[in-house]
Amino acid sequence: MSKQILFFLLSVCFVSMKLQAQKFPTLRYEDKTYETTIKTVAVYPSPNQLQDPARTTYPPVISLSAETPLFAEFDDLTARFRTFRYKIFHCNADWTPSTLSEIEFTYEYNDYPINNYQASFNTKVPYYHYTLEIPRLKLSGNYLLVVYEDSRLAKLVFTRRFMIYQPRVSIFPQVRLSTGITEQRAYQQIDFDIDYKGYEILSPQEDLKIVIRQNFRWDRLITKLRPTNVRIFDQKLEYRPFDLSNNMLAGNEFRWFDTRLSRGVGMSVDNIEQLPDQTVARLRTDASRAGGGATFQAQDFNGQYIVLNRDAANSTNEADYINVVFTLQSQQYPNAQVYVGGAFNLWQKEDANRMTYNADRNAYEASIYIKQGVVNYIYYAVQDDGKTNETAFEGSFSQTSNDYEIFVYHRPPAARADQLVGYRLVEFGRR
Repeated sequence: MSKQILFFLLSVCFVSMKLQAQKFPTLRYEDKTYETTIKTVAVYPSPNQLQDPARTTYPPVISLSAETPLFAEFDDLTARFRTFRYKIFHCNADWTPSTLSEIEFTYEYNDYPINNYQASFNTKVPYYHYTLEIPRLKLSGNYLLVVYEDSRLAKLVFTRRFMIYQPRVSIFPQVRLSTGITEQRAYQQIDFDIDYKGYEILSPQEDLKIVIRQNFRWDRLITKLRPTNVRIFDQKLEYRPFDLSNNMLAGNEFRWFDTRLSRGVGMSVDNIEQLPDQTVARLRTDASRAGGGATFQAQDFNGQYIVLNRDAANSTNEADYINVVFTLQSQQYPNAQVYVGGAFNLWQKEDANRMTYNADRNAYEASIYIKQGVVNYIYYAVQDDGKTNETAFEGSFSQTSNDYEIFVYHRPPAARADQLVGYRLVEFGRR
């Protein structure tokens, strides 16, 4: 490649990134919802049927050669029609923006309208439901979906991450109880091998970037793993670190509740109150599980949720938003804020899911609007120093069932961005 062409491409990339920063000055390359009225955002592989209620339990990861696309959907509780558009950005393994120009990873002009929408029907809480199909892309790697309001270019609505992989290497994982003596009861260990036969890696010890994710959560990651053994002649890498850096807290089985019937009391629901403008579901009082053992839950989706209204033909726009009241019986946790979270609210630590302490009842309380269905959740404490403690009320037990994903990134010679060359999902303890 001549110096002139290289300079031109770099100039195009610089200008593209500069314009992007100007258009979205507050853009963050992470899963984030910028408006409080935007709810139930999901990105998932195309299900067999778009009405499949389990679609939101699958991670937004597909192969580059997949015949079916990724879909995204969300609700706007402003209850007025708005026009939205979206763009897609390519990112490196660490979720920093890559220097690729849009024409290098898209087949079309990278600015798409969202034309598929429905108004809510027969619900107390009105909303508009929007759906979009993510177009095919040219390269593997990390991507950011950016949705914004059409009439206000700088008005971000939400961002969500998704991944496209091209299987250049094979991953052979084994999830088991930790081999550490003091970690055996609370931690799980992810050992794995990578076979890179037929794929050129100049420096196997250094060139691959590994990310392990638990239960599709971006706040539960293992990174910076290096192979403990390089078998050059077999073209295999072994990852079994002696420092237990491939260990992760196992947690506990998730709590859950069922609001699929708004006029009936579902599992874990104590009572339902029908008000003119809303339905209130008070859950049974929860207690700390830190001193017990792993608790088997029949509807444990490893933190995910399912949208479903059993009284409706189409839950996407006929499932109502219910004011769910959580109560956690507990002494006040010192020097910390307590939150209730799950995939339904991105495990956020915000005012919307922060619990308040009721000294008269000796309990933490919170009320959150959540779309009808089956929802997994847990309680966690955020200490004054910013550290999150998920074992304070839930405990951690090595027999807990969890999903683990292994992502393998590589930047080929002369490439200007990280590509996702291997992906594997492994289930541990699934019942």
